[in-house]
Amino acid sequence: MKLSRKEFVFAVSAAALAGCGGSGGNDVNGAEKEPPAAGGAPAAGKEVKGKKMKTLVAYFSATGTTKAKAALVAKATGGRLVEITPEKPYNREDLDWHNKQSRSSVEMNDKKSRPAVKTRIADIADYDVVYLGFPIWWYVAPTVVNTFLEAHDLKGKKIVPFFTSGGSGAGKTLDYLKPSAPGATFETPKNLTDASETDIAGWVSGR
Repeated sequence: MKLSRKEFVFAVSAAALAGCGGSGGNDVNGAEKEPPAAGGAPAAGKEVKGKKMKTLVAYFSATGTTKAKAALVAKATGGRLVEITPEKPYNREDLDWHNKQSRSSVEMNDKKSRPAVKTRIADIADYDVVYLGFPIWWYVAPTVVNTFLEAHDLKGKKIVPFFTSGGSGAGKTLDYLKPSAPGATFETPKNLTDASETDIAGWVSGR
């Protein structure tokens, strides 16, 4: 059958497009598909103005309560989960807030205290958002959290604090954390003490 010039051009164009649709690893709009976050690879979070924001979930947990919430935050954000680990772990006696001579009491009475930590994020520059989890001690974050912040350049990053508590609120937490991360933007601390997985997912998606 003889094709008209218009039909011939259409047929050639269709064939050319079909030839480009092979297994190049791209999606339909030509953008490369991002592999799922694994290990130390930066994790993708929200998309802001066309840019995928990479998310880090860093937390300190002395008893495991905050650790459980941090795991749910990481699940909801797709972020990389990292524990802020002290050089010297806290034991039961260290956490006895009734004892004014206990390790935690002494540290929290000295706002300049900076307990040593093992955790260092070598690729911190790759992250745009840092969810920062901790328990509330004496109405603020433990000073070990300040140590972690001061060990990294967080200028230009968004820090999203979340906490667990036996009853008190965040108090003056931000007043003591902000000087440890100059140039970073802090959101209002979120109390996740009684938050369920559904609650946390809703909080993350609603930010």
